[in-house]
Amino acid sequence: MTKIAIIGSEKSGKTTLAGKLGKKGNVTDVTMYDYAKNDSILTTIDATGYPVSVKPLITALNLSDIALLCIPPQGLDPQAAECIIALDLMQYKHGIVVLTKADSTYPFAIDELKAKLQNITKGTALENWEYMSISTTSFEGMEELKALIFEMGAKVDEELRELDGLSPRIMIDQSFNVTGIGCVVLGVVEQGTINMKDKMIAYPTKKELEIRSIQMHDVDVKSAPAGARVGLALKGIQSKDIDRGFVVSKEETVATNFVLNCRVSPLAKSFNVNDMLHLYVGLQSSPVRVVEITEGGNTVEAANPGKEYTLKLEGTKEISYIKTDRFILSNLDEKQRFIAYGHEQ
Repeated sequence: MTKIAIIGSEKSGKTTLAGKLGKKGNVTDVTMYDYAKNDSILTTIDATGYPVSVKPLITALNLSDIALLCIPPQGLDPQAAECIIALDLMQYKHGIVVLTKADSTYPFAIDELKAKLQNITKGTALENWEYMSISTTSFEGMEELKALIFEMGAKVDEELRELDGLSPRIMIDQSFNVTGIGCVVLGVVEQGTINMKDKMIAYPTKKELEIRSIQMHDVDVKSAPAGARVGLALKGIQSKDIDRGFVVSKEETVATNFVLNCRVSPLAKSFNVNDMLHLYVGLQSSPVRVVEITEGGNTVEAANPGKEYTLKLEGTKEISYIKTDRFILSNLDEKQRFIAYGHEQ
């Protein structure tokens, strides 16, 4: 099973491409597309609510294993550049830069754009990504793109098998009530293996629950490994008590205030003590105030691009996380909104 996020600017052709890769399903601020043929299963997630909000972009990337960054012949615009910064802050490992609308430009112009993008992404998480030129009108490159996606998906599956033995953890992105069944949630098994009748806890509210049944692509299964997109019928909890962003797990840390070791993006603007930022971890987000900035043991008033700091952040919303989680920080008042990443101190 392969899960991809399609991202880019509004005029990049990403939504048209998503529609060519699967059948349209659930629509919120992200749109799901599903494709299944023989043993090949593909879930495509289009961050349709971006760029109005950055949250759909973060959601799509966290629910996926591979990102397709769509760039039209006109080249980079501020939104595509913001996507590159987000991918780098998240250290997004697997991806393809898709040069769209190939039928509307010349081959030498495509080569020129590719060289320019490779230069821009040098030293970032995208440095070794594959490039593919396609047209959703003439279908040029579409079969090659699908083949590359499934080839990368096979590598991702191998990596995910290393996570099967960890403590199970599920990111929830939808919840609803089904008559005769009760609470049903959709999500992704981030790590570990889940089984029917497993007793777990919904965080951050710490409500105990039991997994009554598991489905993968509408097929009942007894267990699901790391990386699986699942539908779960839950016992002991109501749909109103669990929502997108919740984590179903055995043990999480829950906090409203954080001390993070952070690195500020070289392409971000400075920020100061008392500034209001937004913190993202998994599918959760919360506004936070910068209480203190420390550099090398010394308290400072501002955090500058490209440098490392320890930040004390004060929020009002409970967030659940584990030690290995990567936090992303944004300043929603700036044009380029992603500013830093961090880990718990």
